[in-house]
Amino acid sequence: MTIDWTHFTPWASLAGGLLLGLASALFILLNGRILGISGILGGLLKRQPGDIGWRMAFVLGMLAAPLTLGLIAPAGLVSAPRIEASYLLVVVAGLLVGYGTRMGSGCTSGHGVCGLSRLSPRSMVATASFMAAGFVIVYLMRHLF
Repeated sequence: MTIDWTHFTPWASLAGGLLLGLASALFILLNGRILGISGILGGLLKRQPGDIGWRMAFVLGMLAAPLTLGLIAPAGLVSAPRIEASYLLVVVAGLLVGYGTRMGSGCTSGHGVCGLSRLSPRSMVATASFMAAGFVIVYLMRHLF
């Protein structure tokens, strides 16, 4: 096994993890809700009165953050990710992920960050399942296709 040193970003990853953990903790402390993206987005589809404003603000903030960073960051600091797949494959993958989050009653942010920190047995099983499925798919894609 070798490490791709040009794409190894421990400090950026640590900073992102700390920000996500802090945001998750503040969200549950201030709102009493789990910071699970699929649940927040799914709540927009259900349309419960008085519940749409904060959900819409959250989703718009997630969309605006990388655009804002791209505008204010120095040139070359942030590079766009390179995805070596067709648009059709990306759309199908996104739909499968969305379907899987509904089947698993949450996504990696809800189960992996918030659920594990609360020692939820359901989240432990879900996170282990996410990780195992990811390992298998990466292995198959790198070694068989």
